[in-house]
Amino acid sequence: MRTFHGTIRSEPATRATHTIVAMALLLRSFGIEDEEAAVTAHRGFVPDDFPFLLGYRDGMEWEEWILDTERNRAGVDLPADRVRAAFLAAVVDGQLVGRVSVRFELNEWLAREGGHIGFGVLPAYRRHGYATEILGQAVALGRQEGISRLLVVCNEDNLGSATVIERCGGIFEGPAIGEDGKAIRRYWI
Repeated sequence: MRTFHGTIRSEPATRATHTIVAMALLLRSFGIEDEEAAVTAHRGFVPDDFPFLLGYRDGMEWEEWILDTERNRAGVDLPADRVRAAFLAAVVDGQLVGRVSVRFELNEWLAREGGHIGFGVLPAYRRHGYATEILGQAVALGRQEGISRLLVVCNEDNLGSATVIERCGGIFEGPAIGEDGKAIRRYWI
């Protein structure tokens, strides 16, 4: 199982109290033990039109999906529309709190509207600083892979993601329109 250890950050829990919360978020490959939580999360994101588990299809064998993510990380037998990428679980104290995809190169679609990094946090774990930590560690992983400028994109109306991207050093390039006609915000870190 691959793991990525980023820095541990302390984030104020609220601005009013400035309580410090120590965070030990780990980005790691998905494992057999993650099936129930990950598939439940994937189904929960369907109404948001956000694929929590990239490439997963209902009824797919979990082990098959894990092997697909490992091949994707290695760049082996990639479908024509995919690039080499790490797809990682974000875990805190053994609990799945989110996920991140770090693409190590861009194809035409990713360069236009997908970006190098895509992240998501489960609704129950939002507004706790996890998204900022996930993105910060993903940026560090991208840098380790030799990417000097990372494109990160979010929907125009997703102010939470825009704030997280800006906290992690994202410079707003400008708005764009995705192929689905929705407005997006493009940032470079």
